[in-house]
Amino acid sequence: QVQLVESGGGLVQAGESLRLSCAASGSIWSINVMGWYRQAPGKKRDLVATISSGGSTMYADSVKGRFTISRDNANNWAYLQMNSLKPEDTAVYYCNAYNSQYGTNYWGRGTQVTVSS
Repeated sequence: QVQLVESGGGLVQAGESLRLSCAASGSIWSINVMGWYRQAPGKKRDLVATISSGGSTMYADSVKGRFTISRDNANNWAYLQMNSLKPEDTAVYYCNAYNSQYGTNYWGRGTQVTVSS
């Protein structure tokens, strides 16, 4: 099992920045990909960004150039630096860890990000 705990959410104004953190514990050795997803009220959970154990990254088109995902493999942390935030970025952000060998997904409880206009 893998446990994920997010932190760093909050209320900011449009154009400001936030940095989300995700602390992973448990069977860390089994994680191949870590990522961030978000879910706005009334909408489905969408991919924001992912990063592999080797450092390869992928971003949703809506956040490219504004968000940066990173990973500290030694200390089992993942981060999401969010710059130039927009009101449409308002959502609950979830940390995700994926084991590609078994197709297992692990989720944190989420952290709220609210961007006011």
